[in-house]
Amino acid sequence: MTRPSEDDLIARFFAPLATTAGADGLMDDAAVIPEGASDLVVTKDMAIAGVHFFPDDPPDLIAAKVLRVNLSDLAAKGAVPVGFLLGLGLPPDWTTTFLAAFADGLARDIEAYDCPLLGGDTVKVPGPLTLSVTAFGRAARTIRRRGARPGDVLCVTGTIGDGALGLIARQAERAPGTAPDWVRLLAPEERTHLVDRYLAPRPRTTLAAAVARHASAAMDVSDGLVGDLAKMMAASGTGAQLDAEAVPLSPAAARALAIDPALQERILTGGDDYEILLACPPDRLDALRDDAASASVPLAVIGAVTDGIDVVWTAEGQLLSFVAGRFEHF
Repeated sequence: MTRPSEDDLIARFFAPLATTAGADGLMDDAAVIPEGASDLVVTKDMAIAGVHFFPDDPPDLIAAKVLRVNLSDLAAKGAVPVGFLLGLGLPPDWTTTFLAAFADGLARDIEAYDCPLLGGDTVKVPGPLTLSVTAFGRAARTIRRRGARPGDVLCVTGTIGDGALGLIARQAERAPGTAPDWVRLLAPEERTHLVDRYLAPRPRTTLAAAVARHASAAMDVSDGLVGDLAKMMAASGTGAQLDAEAVPLSPAAARALAIDPALQERILTGGDDYEILLACPPDRLDALRDDAASASVPLAVIGAVTDGIDVVWTAEGQLLSFVAGRFEHF
C-alpha cells in the first residue's frame, strides 16, 4: 500500500482540523490572526538530526538554521519577526558543551533579526535531536500564495541552488571519497560558499515590508524553486512561463553548472534556498526593485503569470522537464 505524500497527508488528516479563516486550509506556510492595524502571522518548522541537518554540524549553525527557516516564511508573507517559541527534544547523549554553543548561535540571531525567544519546552527524546520553532511576525498586509494573477511578473530574491549544491559539498566534507567531480574541481572558496549557504540560510527579513506593499502572491523557496512555484500557481489557479536562464546563480553555483550541466535540475529543484518567490503586478515592479535595492536584497525577474494552469519552463528556447519538482518528506 502506497503511503500518502506530504501534501496528501496534510490535506487528509490535518486540513479538516484547521477551520479558522486565518489557517487558510493549511494551504500556506503561515497562519494569520487579524488584530487591529496589522496581522499576527504565525509559522512553524521542525528540524531533526539526520533529516534536516547532520548530527555533527556546528551547534550554533544548527540553531541559526532552525530559526532562520521560520523567519524566511515570515518574510515571504510580508511579516516582520516579533518573537519565537522553541521546542527542544534532547537525545540521551546531549552535553552542556553542545547546548552552550547552540544557545550562542540563537543569541546572535536573536540580536541580528530582533526576534526574541518568548518561551517553549524542553524534553528528553529516545531518538535524534529534535527541534521545533514557532515564529511570530507582524504584517501590515499579509501576502498569500494564492494571489497571483495573469500578467503578474514573477521574481525571486538572492540566488538559487546554493543550498542544494552545498548539501552535496557538505556530504563530501564528511566523506571525501564520495565527492563528485564537480565538487573536487571547484575552488576552495567556492566550496566554502556553497556549504555556508546550506548551513546558514539568509532569510530576507529586510524585504518583508516591500513584499507587503507590492506583491500579489509570495512564498519562500525551501523545497525547490520548480516545485514551490508550481504550488503557488496551483493555489492561485494560474499558469506561468519561466526562463531557466534568468534564474539567478551565485558565481560558485554557476561554476559548478559549467563543470556539470546535469546539475541544472538539482539547482532548480533541490531546495534549501530560503529565498522569496513572488508575483508582482507590472506597475509595481519598479517600486519593488527600488525597495529591494534599498534593502540590499538582489531581485531577479524569472517569468510571468499566465492564463490557464500550465507551468512552462524553457532554456535556450527548449522546453524543460524535471524528474522531481521539489523535496518531499514522504
